Amino acid sequence: MVKGNKEEMLKEGLLVVLLAYKEAENLDVLLPQIMDEVGGLGVDYGMLVVDAATPGDNSEEVCNKYGAKYINQEDPGFGGAFRTAIKYADRKMFLILDADGSHNPKYIPSMYEMFVNDKCDLVIGSRYTKGGKTFDSKSSIVMSKMLNTAFRVCLGIKAKDISTDFRLYDTEQLKKVSLQNKNYDVLQEVIFKLQRNNKRFKIGEVPISFEKRIFGESKRHLIPYIISYIKSLVRLTTMRIRG
Repeated sequence: MVKGNKEEMLKEGLLVVLLAYKEAENLDVLLPQIMDEVGGLGVDYGMLVVDAATPGDNSEEVCNKYGAKYINQEDPGFGGAFRTAIKYADRKMFLILDADGSHNPKYIPSMYEMFVNDKCDLVIGSRYTKGGKTFDSKSSIVMSKMLNTAFRVCLGIKAKDISTDFRLYDTEQLKKVSLQNKNYDVLQEVIFKLQRNNKRFKIGEVPISFEKRIFGESKRHLIPYIISYIKSLVRLTTMRIRG
C-alpha cells in the first residue's frame, strides 16, 4: 500500500519511470530516446527503472550507462512494481511508459504540454482517442475495448483509454492513494481512487500509436489477467456504490 508522506518534499521537474523485467535490450534503445525528448523540454528530470526483485538480465548495467536510477521492486506483480515506483518518486511530475518499446518517447513532449498548459491532474497517451492507433492483434483490441468500456461505465471514469500505463501523473496526488491490486488492474484502481480524492480531477488524452515491442516476448498471461480484472471490477464498483 502506498500512503502519502505529508513531510516529503518533492523536487520540481519530471521523473520518467519504466517498470522492467528482462528488458535490457529495450532499455538500451529507450533510455537515450527518452533523454533526447525530455531534454528538450527545459525541465529538470530523472529516470527511474524498477526491475524485478530477482533480476533476469543486465538491466542495472544499462541503467548505469545512461544515468538512470535502478531499483528492485519491493512487492510482487506489476502492481507491486508500480507501488515501489511511487514510493521512490522524488519529482512533482511522474511519467510512466512501457519498457518494451510499445510506447514511443516521441509523445512525451505533447503529454507534458497538455499536463502543464491545460492544468490536468493526469494525461494519458491514448490509443482510443481521436487520432490514436494500435498495432495489437484484433483479439487483443476487442478485449481491451470491452475492458475499457466496462471499467469506464462502472467506475465513472471519463477517459477513452484506461488500460494503458503511458501516463503523466501529479506525484503528490499519487502518493496519497492506497493501492491494493497486484496486477495490471492497478491501472484502473489508481484512476478511480485519484478521482475519489479529488472531485475536480481532470484527465487529458494525447493520441498515440501503440507499437509492437522491440525485443523479447510479452510477460502477460491471459487467464490470470482476465480473472484479476473481473475481481477488481466487482470490488471497485462495490466501493463506488457504497460511496
